[in-house]
Amino acid sequence: MTADTEFRFELRVCQWAERHWPPDESGGAHAEGGDDLAVLVARQIGTGRRRWDTVVVECDPAGLAERANFGAAELDSDLLHVVRNAPADWEWYRDALPDPGYPWQYVREAVHRAADRGVVERRKRGNRVELRRKWAYPDWVRRVVAIENKPDLDASAARHLQPQVEHDVAMALADEVWVATAATGASVEPALLEDLPVEAGILTVDGTGASVAWYPTSLAVDDPGTRITERPDGGDRDASAARFEYADPAWKAEKRLELAERAYGRGWRSYVDTMRPDCRHFQLDDERSGIYPYCGAKECSQTAAECSGSCPAFEPEPPVWRTRGPPIEGGPGAQIKRLLDEQRERRRPGL
Repeated sequence: MTADTEFRFELRVCQWAERHWPPDESGGAHAEGGDDLAVLVARQIGTGRRRWDTVVVECDPAGLAERANFGAAELDSDLLHVVRNAPADWEWYRDALPDPGYPWQYVREAVHRAADRGVVERRKRGNRVELRRKWAYPDWVRRVVAIENKPDLDASAARHLQPQVEHDVAMALADEVWVATAATGASVEPALLEDLPVEAGILTVDGTGASVAWYPTSLAVDDPGTRITERPDGGDRDASAARFEYADPAWKAEKRLELAERAYGRGWRSYVDTMRPDCRHFQLDDERSGIYPYCGAKECSQTAAECSGSCPAFEPEPPVWRTRGPPIEGGPGAQIKRLLDEQRERRRPGL
């Protein structure tokens, strides 16, 4: 499976999930919309130990709208510590905020950053920095779903993927874990025959959509997670035990919220931020399953790593292209970025 095909497959999964999540009980998909659930989709986010191809955040619609008070950019762990604990009335930050477990000087810096972003109020009384909240941080995240994308899930790919999925199931940081793979049309999808944890769901994806081949088990996100730190490596006859440690439920809850914040701030269309849409060969390929970047010079869906200023086929947009409309609007590359940004903003009401 080539890199551009894997990248295109990943974007296909993101676009399907954004339109149709969650899958219905018949194994198909819900139509987009619904008043009782809002969905955010992001790609390539995770914790320091694990990164997922696709993350789906199921949100409370009212809470998601309130989250817009805090701006379009994600709130990192330090900023979350401030905005979630900021008092309703003016108070010295060291009295108002819980002990973070690290030096207070970093909390003070976070208070200044939060105030500079307009998400808390700040004032100085003598040598003390005081803060007051502007809005209560909402409870907007319902569930976090992790999807690993493996379009060509043969036996070798499954062996490589197995320990990663086992880690996800044991840690239970996400409410559900899925593996998405390309549909083969076989009566029994090959992915079902591979040695993957039964707790993981399997999505089969084709050019028109996706369907459920195996439903996942809901994981115990409120219980301690198990982090596998060392595995036996002596082969099939090695009966030695794996080494593991427990992850505290409070730590898991913090990481889940940080993941949701990253999804809110980045989405899945952020790939264009590291590409060169100002190249004359950059296009958007519109298919039934979604919109994909396309390189006219290479005649393929280029990856973000391939689409850069160092690409030998890179050519800036001709200046004449930028005179077809008001100059301040830029050329086609700027229009592509605006289109993707507008599509992302529609998923975040209130901004």
